[in-house]
Amino acid sequence: MRHESGPRHGRLKLFLALAAGLAVGPAMASGSINPDADEILRSMSTFLSGTKNLSVSANISNEIIALDGEKLQFNAHSTLVLERPSRLFATRRGRFADIELYFDGKQATLFGKGLNVYLQREVAGTTDDLFAALESGIGINLPGDDLLAADPYAVLTEGVNGSGYHGTAFVQGVECYHLSFREDQVDWQLWVKTGDEPLPMKYVITTKWTTGAPQYSVELTDWNLKPDVAADRFTFVAPKDAEKLEALPVDDTGEIRIEREAK
Repeated sequence: MRHESGPRHGRLKLFLALAAGLAVGPAMASGSINPDADEILRSMSTFLSGTKNLSVSANISNEIIALDGEKLQFNAHSTLVLERPSRLFATRRGRFADIELYFDGKQATLFGKGLNVYLQREVAGTTDDLFAALESGIGINLPGDDLLAADPYAVLTEGVNGSGYHGTAFVQGVECYHLSFREDQVDWQLWVKTGDEPLPMKYVITTKWTTGAPQYSVELTDWNLKPDVAADRFTFVAPKDAEKLEALPVDDTGEIRIEREAK
């Protein structure tokens, strides 16, 4: 689900464009849906939802505004394997934890590798049910999980009241369409690969009404639409002496903080 986060820096570009007599175009539009942005978003969503199996990696940046106004950026790395409709394996490495997530359509397990601890919840259904259970029941979410929904377009456009198309740009050396979308509380941008595989390559969310406008960014790499996955990849088997937990604390940066309490 969308997070709230970070700043836009278009004033100088806007000034230069106006000074040169160039058309700024839909980037200046407010409260209107750009048909090109909508069409590209629909195409990406249809392509993703029609992809039965996939794997992808993500580099995550999450900005936090400290009480004294200092802006800090925390980074993490994630990998994910998805088999629709109801199997998923993901990893996340952040400041305090090295986490693995297993989901086999019946049970979700979060495993903290470093401390050999795990938490399990019964979650019957699809990966959409898993994402909802993680957010509401545990308080965490996967980076860009709305892109992995059964209907990404419906999830992404909920609350959208304006959008823009800004031509093409390059992300990781790949030519992408640059889209922007506006909601009441957040703005978000999406870079979608051009060509026959309209995959999302970068996703940035800006919280507009928080001091400092913190930003949450996910850059997606290593897309594989035909991954070779072992049959038992989605099933968790507790290692020897692993401790089962009842809850996992999540800090203000969205990281799972697995640390034993002092005895």
